[in-house]
Amino acid sequence: MSVTLHTEGHGEIKIEVFCEAVPKAAENFLALCASNYYDGCLFHRNIKNFMIQTGDPSGTGKGGQSIWGSPFEDEIRSTLKFNARGMVAMANSGQNTNKAQFFITYSKQAHLDGKYTIFGKVIDGADTTLDALENVPVNNKNRPLSPIKLTHVTIHANPIADATLR
Repeated sequence: MSVTLHTEGHGEIKIEVFCEAVPKAAENFLALCASNYYDGCLFHRNIKNFMIQTGDPSGTGKGGQSIWGSPFEDEIRSTLKFNARGMVAMANSGQNTNKAQFFITYSKQAHLDGKYTIFGKVIDGADTTLDALENVPVNNKNRPLSPIKLTHVTIHANPIADATLR
């Protein structure tokens, strides 16, 4: 299962979604993608050598909601680690507070292991689009000086929607 995040002027990021390993996070992410929830979202936090974050329609970094209307529990898996560039995980404000925001790592981040639900990895665009995003200048609060917009998401195969239709 994969999706492509399309950015305005920075390229595309193709992500493999780990549907079997983290079914709740995958369902939430894919349903938000399918409903165009992420269309127009800004990447509101960008920290070189660390990560870039999006998923808040308000653009402030304080908003966003899960498909269930409330936060959902973490799906921490010992087999999924922040051991490479391009790991994709739910952003949270503490244990079991996942909603809609997510982040993509720019490098290994072992100190995050066990704290965030990893639900995917970048399989295309790590060397091009992520490089371009990582080099966008930011202010002292790590907000990009020029907006980085997620224009839309292409879902390449959606087994959750397929199961619902049958």
